[in-house]
Amino acid sequence: MGPNVIFFGWHRSLPGRESLSGAHFQDFSKYLGERQAAGDIQGFEPVLLEPNGGRVDGFFLIRGEPRKLSDLTSSPEWIQHVTRAMLHLDGTAVVRGVTGAGVGERMAIWMNAIPR
Repeated sequence: MGPNVIFFGWHRSLPGRESLSGAHFQDFSKYLGERQAAGDIQGFEPVLLEPNGGRVDGFFLIRGEPRKLSDLTSSPEWIQHVTRAMLHLDGTAVVRGVTGAGVGERMAIWMNAIPR
């Protein structure tokens, strides 16, 4: 199974660009809602973490079929949102991953790769 989630995370707004970050959060949420309504993604969840001393303060977890997520991340709109985020957020990260049955499949591959 291919990656069925996208982690779109960030550390914090760059100083002086907090208003841009707030506006973009709303725009990106609207964009993902439109993608969900169109059937391009199964759903998404914004997560804001409590202060933790780490490098991630929030993220969107975006769920979908592997092929549709690949199409999403290669679209001009997605690339525009990522580029925009990089201009006002510190620590922008976009990472593909697996959930559900994909975790078991990946763990089986990992377990079989361990030298015996």
